[in-house]
Amino acid sequence: MRISELRLLDIVNIKDGRRLGPIKDLDLDLERGSIKGIVVQGASRSWGFFGGRTEDILVPWERVKKIGVDVILVDATDLPEFNSLVDDRR
Repeated sequence: MRISELRLLDIVNIKDGRRLGPIKDLDLDLERGSIKGIVVQGASRSWGFFGGRTEDILVPWERVKKIGVDVILVDATDLPEFNSLVDDRR
């Protein structure tokens, strides 16, 4: 699978089925030649024309549980960035 194909997949939290969004970027360890994590774009905070965005969510690679045809399943329940995103949406 190519990185360009990964960017087309949605990220879904396996604990609650919540869609986190598509991959925005990969966090790479160039010295080791490995993936450290995936970066998911934060959701917008307001409804206005100039609506701000929250910080991007970094999901460590060890939290990726399964890469499927349409989605990437991750365990993001206790990540601080994810918890604040859930609280903002309520």
